[in-house]
Amino acid sequence: MIKILSKLGPGLLFAGAAIGVSHLVQSTRAGADFGFGLIWALILVNLFKYPFFQYGPRYAIVTGESLLDGYYKIGKLFLIAYFVLNILTMFTIQTAVTIVTAGLASSLFGFTDNMVIWSSIITVLCYLILLVGKYNLLDKMIKIIILILAISTIFSTGIASFNTEQTYSFEQIFPEGTGLVFLVAFMGWMPAPLDISIWHSIWTIEKTKSQKITKKDTLFDFNVGYIATVFLGICFVSLGALVMYNSGISFSSSGSVFAGQLIELYTSNLGDNLYIIISICAFTTMFSTTITTLDASPRSMSKATQLLTNNYNKNYYFHWISILAIGTMLIFYFLLSEMGALVEIATVLSFITAPFYALLNYTLVTSKNMPDEHKPSKSLRVLSIAGILFLSLFAFGYILSRFI
Repeated sequence: MIKILSKLGPGLLFAGAAIGVSHLVQSTRAGADFGFGLIWALILVNLFKYPFFQYGPRYAIVTGESLLDGYYKIGKLFLIAYFVLNILTMFTIQTAVTIVTAGLASSLFGFTDNMVIWSSIITVLCYLILLVGKYNLLDKMIKIIILILAISTIFSTGIASFNTEQTYSFEQIFPEGTGLVFLVAFMGWMPAPLDISIWHSIWTIEKTKSQKITKKDTLFDFNVGYIATVFLGICFVSLGALVMYNSGISFSSSGSVFAGQLIELYTSNLGDNLYIIISICAFTTMFSTTITTLDASPRSMSKATQLLTNNYNKNYYFHWISILAIGTMLIFYFLLSEMGALVEIATVLSFITAPFYALLNYTLVTSKNMPDEHKPSKSLRVLSIAGILFLSLFAFGYILSRFI
């Protein structure tokens, strides 16, 4: 068992990055607004995105290269496109996940309700942990965080199912009107934006520097992390359905305020005795996302910078993590009132670029860069093509719903 656990790492980092806003906020809202009626959407989108996330660690363990190396080989323009897109989104995404984490920290630890102060504390804390401990510490930390998250979430879901007095239906529904817009957003962020596959490929390479792992180990690790994200997604939908459905509560659009409402509503239904468990569940969810995103974007940008400048001997990780941390705190201090607009821009870009990353990843693992014996199976290729079509229609539908 210890040997198996030691080989887990990048897949759990993927889970840590994915299980954040999509689960705590979007999945809970899905359950609160539609009961269990959107379980079909959660399962379907995870199925169609599965191949493209899996291709990240698959390509990395077989070739010893990240997906960014592969993009560069396909065409330098694709790498430049990623570089520009990441510049446009990474500060906003980091700020968004940190502000929700700050709201939960304020509810859990008290001290102050100033979100700027809490956000700065969390950013600096994560920054120092990553610089001092580097990948190995993050690898160890995330196993503990995911374990706490899983236990507290499953426990909370179990208590909620026993305590509920209402009869609930598992009838699946297809929302209309404003519900359709939410459905598109829900599926877009579930389990995460597709560019996380790039992070996963880089984490896989980092793992091989300290430990010998095989392709079988890598895919097992990925599947553990992926199944965990799907299962916990269902748990958060269930919590929303069991605790909040038909409650009449109107949630704030502010991430920090929503976090407080979430904990308060859970404890009011499940009992104040579970306040600590609920708070820990929510906080670990968002803290894992905050620290993994603060690590992953700089790693990706460092690799992209090396490739674009043909300077492979210099590591730009420190430069980029410092830029991201400072930029995030500057947004807290000067642009917090504009967070809604900034998040919308990042969200739109994540949604409409999903087919771009899906097609790139599929092209890469079926190209001459990938040894034939390690290319996807026929069934995985069929699922990939279906996924590309699905994500393309999804992106087109999102554009229609928002701008037409």
